[in-house]
Amino acid sequence: MPKTEKKNISKIPPVLDRVLAAAKVAEENKGQDILVLDLRELTKSFDYFLIVSGTSRRQLHAMGNEIQRKLVSEMGDECLSVSGHTEGRWIVIDYGDIVVHLFEPETRKYYALEELWGKGVEVDCTEREKSVRS
Repeated sequence: MPKTEKKNISKIPPVLDRVLAAAKVAEENKGQDILVLDLRELTKSFDYFLIVSGTSRRQLHAMGNEIQRKLVSEMGDECLSVSGHTEGRWIVIDYGDIVVHLFEPETRKYYALEELWGKGVEVDCTEREKSVRS
């Protein structure tokens, strides 16, 4: 399934800037093992995964809410769907070109998305952030 086209695409920042902003929000909310995977060469369905672990369901919910606030309210992105918010062990937030995965550590280990999508390119968030500031 091809990724959904964005409305008002000229008004929202580039996808890499948005996924890195989401990663920064996860870090600010004490997310652990933050991983951004560039999957553009592997699939046409989306461009990036953001995979993050949290220590509790409450933390995962807070992170998800803050990521949505940042991407939707501040950056003008459109959230297409949210799954798992009720259960809270694995929350998936779909923006079409970015898919955010928020996990409890045991659930992340079980589903092993990093292994499943292991041919994706890991984005170095710290290096990108330094180059954006310069």
